Amino acid sequence: MANEMISFGAKLKQHAERQPDAPAVTCDDQTITYGELHRRSNRIARGLQALGVKQGDLVTVGLPNSVGFVEACHAIWKLGATPQPVSFRLPKGELQAIIELAKAPLVIAEFEHEVDRPVMTVAQIGVLSDDASDLPDAIPAISKAPTSGGSTGRPKLILSGQPGVTPEETPEVGGFGLKPGGRVVLPAPLYHNAPFGMMMSGTALGAHIILTPRFDPERTLAVVQQHRATWLYLVPTMMTRIWRLPVEVRARYDLTTVETLWHMAAPCPAWLKEAFIHWIAPGEVMELYAGTEAQAVSIITGSEWLTHRGSVGRVAIGEMKVFGEDGAELPPGEVGEIYMRRPEGAPATYKYLGATPKILEGGWESLGDIGWFDSEGYLYLADRRTDMILVGGSNVYPAEIEAALEAHPAVESVAVIGLPDEDLGARVHAIVKAQGRVTAEDLKAHLADKLVSYKQPRSYEFVDEPVRDDAGKVRRTALRDARIKAQA
Repeated sequence: MANEMISFGAKLKQHAERQPDAPAVTCDDQTITYGELHRRSNRIARGLQALGVKQGDLVTVGLPNSVGFVEACHAIWKLGATPQPVSFRLPKGELQAIIELAKAPLVIAEFEHEVDRPVMTVAQIGVLSDDASDLPDAIPAISKAPTSGGSTGRPKLILSGQPGVTPEETPEVGGFGLKPGGRVVLPAPLYHNAPFGMMMSGTALGAHIILTPRFDPERTLAVVQQHRATWLYLVPTMMTRIWRLPVEVRARYDLTTVETLWHMAAPCPAWLKEAFIHWIAPGEVMELYAGTEAQAVSIITGSEWLTHRGSVGRVAIGEMKVFGEDGAELPPGEVGEIYMRRPEGAPATYKYLGATPKILEGGWESLGDIGWFDSEGYLYLADRRTDMILVGGSNVYPAEIEAALEAHPAVESVAVIGLPDEDLGARVHAIVKAQGRVTAEDLKAHLADKLVSYKQPRSYEFVDEPVRDDAGKVRRTALRDARIKAQA
């Protein structure tokens, strides 16, 4: 008999009955069990109900990583509603635009923005009810609704095509290689799609989710050792900061319990990827390429990557093809725009609010990424179409330059953009957050034998703040616009 699907709420109740004292969520020095998560989310759900939240609503959640974040999401799911996570650092204008798109009845957050919806903390909602008994079962039609600014900077919501259900019988291994009872470390912010989805999957499996309120490289290693983590999620920015720690600091921590490390969300420089593959052994370093839209997915193991250096893997779910500007499919080795299509007969994997997809005939959809396949079907990424810089008629991909610059030991993070140039059309400009002393001349010398001359930055700018967020995301369009405006 096929494994029946049940709601997230029913699954949490099952865990609370079968393993009430097993740890569910840890953040810093606070840990709650599955029994506590079930009871506390019941109370919060009733508080939300009293505030008018009902089945089918999107509820905006703007919290840092915390136990309360996970409690709030489970409370929302129990009402048949959908968590709509946003960065807790969002400026007021962007937050207002998102909650208007979501039509959210309220915002669960700790900031003090004045918006046209009630803003309440988890604690404030929790005290509205002392009833921790079970609620009527409800299935959210939409499991999650993360945001994406994309290259335009205009917010859009990506409504998942997956309802809030999970198998009634817990599998031995779930998605992403997560396992029941696994110890899952998530230092990335839960308001991003990948860590949010992993939290969602991990709690459905009954794993122990271990969060950090913010990313700190050494603290992450300490948490892995303290909890004997079996599973770890990082983004390349985090990997860089960990690898930049002094060797003697990294050596203090035992990572031998890690069976699986996943990274995604941004391109990973080859030198960094190789370093982690050898460091995490005998565990496996896994990489996934997809969009939040989830039409198709490619996956590569660290072992495969060593023989297909730079690839993001072969297509594992759905279909991907590379097309030229004329809409014709390109052969292996030729660079073009990557289009995706969900598996034949599968329901829609997402729906946009605030945007429309870019579609070719036949149901092929683009996320704006550029790349190519090799003759074995392995996919390689170049960059986003909208971030490409046209220098004197030559295509320059920022990700390639950023990877080369991040190989310098003094570079912590970098973003490369194109600025207007009367002679070349655009000039390559590098915005660098350094770790230690480094000059533009040092970086020019570093790149001299790594990149052809037209790809090398004509100008450098050194900044004090990281140019990528903790999820490894960078908004190149916003960086470019700000500098063009300043020059005007």
